Amino acid sequence: MTVAGPWWAVALLFIPVALVGYAYGLYPLVLTILGRTRPGATEPEIPAEWPFISITVPAYNEERSIGATIENLLRADYPADRRQILVVSDGSTDGTDAVVRAYADRGVELLRLPVRRGKTAAENAAAGVVRAEIIINTDASVRILPDAIKPLVRAFGDPTVGVASGRDVSIGDAEAEGNRGESGYVGYEMAVRDLETRLGSIIGASGCYYGFRRPVYAPDFPDALSRDFASVLIARERGFRSVSVAAARCVVPRTVSLRSEFRRKVRTMARGLATLWYKRALLDARRYGVFAFMLFSHKLCRWLVYLAVPPALLGLVVLALTNRVAVVVLAAAVAGAGIGWWALRTGDRRPLARPIALCGYLVGSIAAGVLAWVTFFRGQRMPMWEPTRRPV
Repeated sequence: MTVAGPWWAVALLFIPVALVGYAYGLYPLVLTILGRTRPGATEPEIPAEWPFISITVPAYNEERSIGATIENLLRADYPADRRQILVVSDGSTDGTDAVVRAYADRGVELLRLPVRRGKTAAENAAAGVVRAEIIINTDASVRILPDAIKPLVRAFGDPTVGVASGRDVSIGDAEAEGNRGESGYVGYEMAVRDLETRLGSIIGASGCYYGFRRPVYAPDFPDALSRDFASVLIARERGFRSVSVAAARCVVPRTVSLRSEFRRKVRTMARGLATLWYKRALLDARRYGVFAFMLFSHKLCRWLVYLAVPPALLGLVVLALTNRVAVVVLAAAVAGAGIGWWALRTGDRRPLARPIALCGYLVGSIAAGVLAWVTFFRGQRMPMWEPTRRPV
């Protein structure tokens, strides 16, 4: 049996399907084919003397985790006299500042902001304090592996590289959490960045762990936008390319909360849409060529999937009025949405079976994407938010 009905309803139904197929399937295939025509990049040589670097850690009420984060950075395999560790406390109201001050005798610096303004504003404030030409940003809730800093810094031995992104490694307790679907997505995303690196440049850095040259630093960057995404765009504007560094691994504990992950996705995508709009000139293929193609394919097409979901549901309802196949598909969609919504409501209080947890993750991701578009169109910006509290 086939899905028959008004042509416009059929078109609305298949637009998100076509976008998913292109963004997640055809685009990586195109990257693979084009990448085979490019010679493999030569890894920069190990420097005779490692350059001085600044590591910044924006933090808001991270009393529980900031000590472990600092200890982790102090133990990293990088010369202690060649790095600056700066924690930017974004108006913290707990004991974060006291914990950081306890490390002053080990060279850790604290920049205290009296009023909370958000992560990007904290990063802007750090611009006047960092002393290095290579700046590394990381989060207070993740762990950079001990051997992960040198590979990231080594990438800047190539003078064409303006941004180097670490590799996220998503971990968690598979029996306790409802957010297991995130791990597979993170692995897929890292693989796509490897393909983009071979072709020339990635189009988004990992917000948990990435580095950039000082010429890419924009200290007046708007507080409501995403610096990790924008850093790659700014680098391209200024003649640099951006790469993903496989050996620069950063462990990212998955949150056990589906609802927390839902809120994170809304915020991340809404800020991403606003950032892309702010730098929309980079979508001009006449000027930016392959980079514009990758930016459109990797970012915009993925986000357009969620914009196309409500019209697709409308098309499915119209088709269901006259077509039994559409009725079955609509019933399955309603049942899946119901199970997923139940998982979102109860997954933080009880362990869920794997299929139900994945259903909750999928429904939450779709709903978050749709809500992110609503947030963007309404002009709502999110300079401040409650940080995702990950397991310590």
